Amino acid sequence: MNETIEVIKRRRSIRKFKPEPIPDAYLQEILECAILAPNARNQQKWHFTVIQNREMLNKMADLMRENMLKSGIEPLMQRAKDPNFNPFGGAPTLILITADKTARFAEIDCALAAENILIAAESLGLGSLIMGSTELLFKSEKGGELKKELGVPEGYEHVCTIALGYKDENPPPRPRRRDVINYIK
Repeated sequence: MNETIEVIKRRRSIRKFKPEPIPDAYLQEILECAILAPNARNQQKWHFTVIQNREMLNKMADLMRENMLKSGIEPLMQRAKDPNFNPFGGAPTLILITADKTARFAEIDCALAAENILIAAESLGLGSLIMGSTELLFKSEKGGELKKELGVPEGYEHVCTIALGYKDENPPPRPRRRDVINYIK
């Protein structure tokens, strides 16, 4: 079977990571794959903020838990009540993906870049987790300050966050529905 297809079929969402950092060479390859993603009109209206500073990762995890507790979304509130819960699974690297939301198709472009990140990470033996709920990071006054502290460009908004690191779990594949495809020949 084709190597790329094997990597896609092998990739899982990892929610528990080992603490050791990923090599810089791997990170650079992954980011190169991100910016090579297709994007509408080659606008490249995306931005990637890479966070590896443990103090900042802890600050983000604390703010995420705080905002989850205030979200009014019961499943998120329940998870955040667990004192051992880490929204990023202890990943040593986060990639925050933001976009100029005024650019047409920017969210789709970011999703394509995110998929490239996930596949590249898996091909290098790393685990990944894509999260949309991290929009909660920026749903408070502290979140606005965090956005500035992270260097998110003015006018750019959260699309998703990807946690990266060495896997500390190996979950089985989840079943996939096959009734979501129809053919017209």
